[in-house]
Amino acid sequence: MRTYLIHVKLLGMAVLWGASWPMGRILGQSLPPLTGGAVRFLLASVLLSGWLFARSRFAALSALSSRQWLGLAVAALFGVCGYAVFFMLGLQQMPAGKAAVVMSVNPVLTLLLAVWLFGEYLNMKILTGMLLTVGGAVTAVTQGNPAAVLADGLKPGEWLIFGCVVCWSAYTLIGRKVLRGIDALTVAAVTSMSGALMLSAVAWFAEGLPLGAVAVMDGRGWFALLWLAVGATVLAYAWYFEGVKVLGAGGASVYVTLVPIFGMLCSVWFLGEPLHISLAAGCAAAAGGMILIHLGQNAA
Repeated sequence: MRTYLIHVKLLGMAVLWGASWPMGRILGQSLPPLTGGAVRFLLASVLLSGWLFARSRFAALSALSSRQWLGLAVAALFGVCGYAVFFMLGLQQMPAGKAAVVMSVNPVLTLLLAVWLFGEYLNMKILTGMLLTVGGAVTAVTQGNPAAVLADGLKPGEWLIFGCVVCWSAYTLIGRKVLRGIDALTVAAVTSMSGALMLSAVAWFAEGLPLGAVAVMDGRGWFALLWLAVGATVLAYAWYFEGVKVLGAGGASVYVTLVPIFGMLCSVWFLGEPLHISLAAGCAAAAGGMILIHLGQNAA
């Protein structure tokens, strides 16, 4: 029964992370985009800090070395501040469903950088999975006409979402190299708070950080904010962390392949975005590619 509940929670995690794409677009319609991102992570960091306190982990912060604190700061810069800037601005310029599929190429970039920096192993399953994932993302973005990329190039929104990919890959690799020995909850709480402060500074410079606008948001805006802060940041993280502990990192990470699928479906449901056949096909190819990459890593 416990294992069954873990699988249910991991499925819920994939739904929460997938729906974060249309929710980000909705929040960007209720607040200036960077301010919305800052408020999301400020609220999430308060909740994560409370979780850290409940687990009696605050004392462990004093044991962190200066190198680890620097690593946490750099991780926050890329994984929270940089990611949120590209995420919120990108969702203003392209459909949320397509953006979720573009984000599915993240494992490809991360693996290629890991091969270059750390000499990680590649095999035929991984390479095939990479091709499927990239091909699926290109198919979704170009509505089944990949030649359009060569003819017209990528649009600004697509470049911005690719910035999310770069930031998350950097965050992953920094965590691997610099943050060893720090538990996942501490990393999440500290980087969330640090990144929220960085993002607030960026939002203040670019938008004036109009926090008063939060008080006059409509119910749709509040729903999106709570989904992103409580659901996609805190609750989904808790479920993923529990899944890793019971099933292992490999078993839990398989559910991440469902995120672009739920992102596409939730964008249709919440935003009424059209479900073009090329978007569905590209999403399926990207998810299949991510599964192949996972299987190839396990075989390595």
